[in-house]
Amino acid sequence: MPTLNGNIRLAMLGMVDGNGHPYSWSAIINGKYDADTMAACGYAAIPEYLGAEPKENLGIPGVQVTHVWCDQPEETHHVAKAAGIPNVVEKAEDVIAEVDAVVIATDIGHQHIDRVRPFIEAGLPVFIDKPLCDNAEDLAQFLQWHREGKLFMSSSCMRYAKEFHNLKTRMDTLGELRLITISMAKTWERYGIHALESSYSFLRAGGYTSVTHSGTEQHNIMHLAHEDGVETVLTVIDDLYGAFGHLNVYGTKGADTAIFKDTFFAFKTQLESFVEYLRTGEMPFPFDETSEQMKIIIAGLRSRSEGGRTVLLSEI
Repeated sequence: MPTLNGNIRLAMLGMVDGNGHPYSWSAIINGKYDADTMAACGYAAIPEYLGAEPKENLGIPGVQVTHVWCDQPEETHHVAKAAGIPNVVEKAEDVIAEVDAVVIATDIGHQHIDRVRPFIEAGLPVFIDKPLCDNAEDLAQFLQWHREGKLFMSSSCMRYAKEFHNLKTRMDTLGELRLITISMAKTWERYGIHALESSYSFLRAGGYTSVTHSGTEQHNIMHLAHEDGVETVLTVIDDLYGAFGHLNVYGTKGADTAIFKDTFFAFKTQLESFVEYLRTGEMPFPFDETSEQMKIIIAGLRSRSEGGRTVLLSEI
């Protein structure tokens, strides 16, 4: 892909219920925000963690969110005021000739093909919020775009959580790994990928074989099987906010725990990873990992809908 060496203009596009990323991500990138407007964003955690950061931690050098569009016009203007975005547009596609790359800041997987298509076809690089997709048909389209060299990437911020990276440095004391568990709130459709990326790097990519669901649609318990024989259990329960991002690893000689806490660090590092992709043209991680993760998400949905049948990833 052509690399972007100068100042990068980004468009922040889309906002859905339960996801305030246009507010937080734009403020993190632009390095400034209006505190009073941000306080009224509707997501109490955002002004809290932004306000806890020294001002010098805000901002990504050489990058600015210059355009914004949200699904509701009144939200577009509010985000622009809160995060100091100079341009609002009436339609998402209006940014195509105005920016260098776009961020799709929504987390409903089955909407992403339609949201992304105009920018993929225009040749603009795109960052897509987690999960990339939630069904096999859409995954097939993203795989085709990847084979064609289209410019896009997707991840959960949990991939960059420093708490989990620090835990990995302590693994030598645990003996041979046998079990990983992670707890998460909200829904499997939207937050299963948060649970998965929290635990994913502890095992060899490409080795996951099947997913089995137990529980209910509100209380998801997903058992992931891996070729290396390590068991992974991802628990996503709608109101489990008291155990959001609690990761446990168990070995033959010991066990350890890490709890996700630093949202700002994870978000900023995630966004910096996309900027590095724009500047170097090199994906920060193989797309095969994203593809495997989406197969796990889809297999979990299929297992749940089919009464807990063990679904092989090879079926997807």
